[in-house]
Amino acid sequence: MSHSNVLIARNPAEATASVVSLKPVVLTAPDGRGADLQVRVSAPVSGGDLPVVVFSHGYGWSMDGYAPLADHWAAHGFVVVQPTHLDSRTLGIPAEDPRTPRIWRHRIDDITSVLDGLDVLEASVPGLAGRVDASRIAVAGHSWGAQTVSTLLGARVLDADGTPGEDMSDPRVKAGVLLALTGLGDDLTPFAAEHFPFMRPAFDAMTPPALIVAGDQDQSHLSTRGPDWFTDPYTYSPADKTLLTLFGAEHSLGGIVGREVAETTDENPARVALIQTLTTAFLRASLLGDDADWKAAGAALQEESAPLGELRSK
Repeated sequence: MSHSNVLIARNPAEATASVVSLKPVVLTAPDGRGADLQVRVSAPVSGGDLPVVVFSHGYGWSMDGYAPLADHWAAHGFVVVQPTHLDSRTLGIPAEDPRTPRIWRHRIDDITSVLDGLDVLEASVPGLAGRVDASRIAVAGHSWGAQTVSTLLGARVLDADGTPGEDMSDPRVKAGVLLALTGLGDDLTPFAAEHFPFMRPAFDAMTPPALIVAGDQDQSHLSTRGPDWFTDPYTYSPADKTLLTLFGAEHSLGGIVGREVAETTDENPARVALIQTLTTAFLRASLLGDDADWKAAGAALQEESAPLGELRSK
């Protein structure tokens, strides 16, 4: 732990609590990963019975990304755990590495390792021991991260013949926040079909509550379809689901990856603030049974004269 950083800060966005953030906390690698799993843990300094959100980053990122979400959730009463997956640019694993074809599976195993190691993570953060409610767990992710955590909610990967693959759902996970989750594999580009065979999801067994966030200008180079591709996870999954469609949003959804990040092509602080508000309210409703903020946020969005998006639920 000698290289760990502890940061205690006041989150600027309507913070309700000071936050402690520790990195890296190291979990022993499962077989075949080849490197120990490094994670960041962020949590409010005070309070007990804290629910947990495990966040999976998009391609190339790390535990250091997505501060607009991780900091906000932690400041509003959640323990946020962010693993660094093997595709992270911070690790520099080359494309010819023998692990590369199975990184998508290693990503899923990383999330399971976090769930298995929650007691280790809790004990590693100063002042956190005894304050975590491990019975209230949600998963969240962006892009490839959303695909990763969707499997713990029950999404399956279809084999080449269309047969659903292994069931990787985890009963410890009670809800999900799926940001820019890719759709069905029927309309992949030839490049994507060849290189990303795991991008053939089936959502019909993805039963836990989930908030699915899609940008109506998110045109993926992996699909021959338009931005409606990102609404498939809502369309083809059973209730209880809510779809937040963001007007004008591209793949970074206004800048959830970070502030002033080059990959954000549609920087929009108001859009990020809306995502912060709605995801936090959804997590409170799903994990704590407190739906007052969720109902209020939905009503406020509907009453806007020029709304940033729309909600649909089933």
